[in-house]
Amino acid sequence: MKSNQKNAAMTFIFITLLIDITGWGIIIPVVPDLIRELIHADLSEAAKYNGWLGFAYAVTQFVFSPIVGNLSDKYGRRPIILISLLGFALDYILLALSPTIIWLFAGRIIAGMTGASITTASAYIADISTDEDRAKNFGLIGAAFGVGFIIGPVLGGLLGHYGSRVPFYAAAVLCGINLLYGYFILPESLDKDKRREFSWKNANPVGSFKFLAKHPEISGLIVSLILIYIAGHAVQSNWSFFTMYVFDWDKRMVGISLGIVGLLVGLVQGVLIRYTTKKFGDRKSIYYGLSLYAIGLLLFSFATQGWMMFVFLVPYCLGGICGPALQSIISKNVPENEQGQLQGALTSLISATTIVGPLMMNDLFYYFTQKHGPVEFPGAPFLLGFILMSLSIYFTYRAFQKNKT
Repeated sequence: MKSNQKNAAMTFIFITLLIDITGWGIIIPVVPDLIRELIHADLSEAAKYNGWLGFAYAVTQFVFSPIVGNLSDKYGRRPIILISLLGFALDYILLALSPTIIWLFAGRIIAGMTGASITTASAYIADISTDEDRAKNFGLIGAAFGVGFIIGPVLGGLLGHYGSRVPFYAAAVLCGINLLYGYFILPESLDKDKRREFSWKNANPVGSFKFLAKHPEISGLIVSLILIYIAGHAVQSNWSFFTMYVFDWDKRMVGISLGIVGLLVGLVQGVLIRYTTKKFGDRKSIYYGLSLYAIGLLLFSFATQGWMMFVFLVPYCLGGICGPALQSIISKNVPENEQGQLQGALTSLISATTIVGPLMMNDLFYYFTQKHGPVEFPGAPFLLGFILMSLSIYFTYRAFQKNKT
C-alpha cells in the first residue's frame, strides 16, 4: 500500500473506531440508573449486577475473539469489522427495549460474540504499519477512544435527562451510520497473498494461549498487559458508581467527567505519544506510563472532594503513553500473516481480564459500601488497581532484563 493510501486508510479506521467508541461511551452514564430501574435496588446492588453484565460480555468475547481474529486472517479485516458493527447495533437495540435484566444479559452476549472491531482494527493497523510508525499508529486507537469518550459520555449524560433508554437508541443509530460508512468507504488492508487458511486448532482460547506460548520472548509483557487491564477496571467498571456514591454526581456530571477523561486520553495518545516515542523509545515509555497509571489510581482511592478526581486524572491519563509502546513491541515479534491471530489472542486475554476485572472491582465496591460492610471505603477498587499496576512494572522489568535485545 502506497504512502497516501496508508494515510487514507488510517483516517478511515480512525473514524470507524471513533463512531464505534462514541456509541459505547453514550451509554456509560445511564447504565447504573437503568440497572436500578430493572432490579428495583440501590446503587451498591446495581454495581454487583454491572459486574455480572461485564462477565457475560467478557466470557463470550473470550470464546469468540480467536475465531474472529482467525477469520480476519482468512477473509480480510473489512468484512469482520462490518459484522462486528451490526452485532453492536443489535445489542444497543436490545438494551433500549429491555423490560427485564435478562434482556441486558442477552444484549451483552450478542455484543461479546461479534465485538471484534477493536481486535480487527488492531490487525488492520498492524497490516499497514512499518516498524518506525507502528507505535504512533497504534496510538490512534487510544486517540479514537479519547475523542469518542469526549463526545459519547457527555452526549449520554445530556440524553439521559430524557430517559435512561434514550442513549441506547442513539448508540444504535451511530453503529448503523458506522456500518454504512465502513461498507462504502473502508478499504481492505490484508492482501490476498498474505492471507492464510482458517484453523479451528488456532481459533479457540486454548489455541490462542498456545500461539502466545510460541513467543516466550513476550510472555513477561503479556503478564504485564493482563495486570494493566485488570487494574484499569477500577476506573472503567467503577467510575460511575464511585462518583455517584461519594460525590452524589448525577448522569450529567458523570458524563462531563468522562468527557474530560476522553479529552486527556485523546491528547496523550493522539498528540503526546508522537513525541514521547521519539524521545524516550518504547521501553522507557512503558516504564513512565505504568508509573503514572499507578500514581493516578492511588490518588483516586483517597479522593474526598469531586474536584480532586479531575486533578488526579492528569497523572492517570498520562499513563496512556505505555499502551501503544507495549503493543508495538509485542507486534514486532510476530510475522505479518499472524497479526490477526495475535490480536485475536490478545483480545482473548483482555476478555479474560474482563471476566475477572468488573466482578472483582464492582464486588469490592459493593463490599465496602454495603450497610453491613466491615468499613466504608469506596476507594478500595482504586487501591487494588494501584497494587496490580505496581506488579505490572515488576513483570515488565523482568521481561526486559531477560530479553535485552
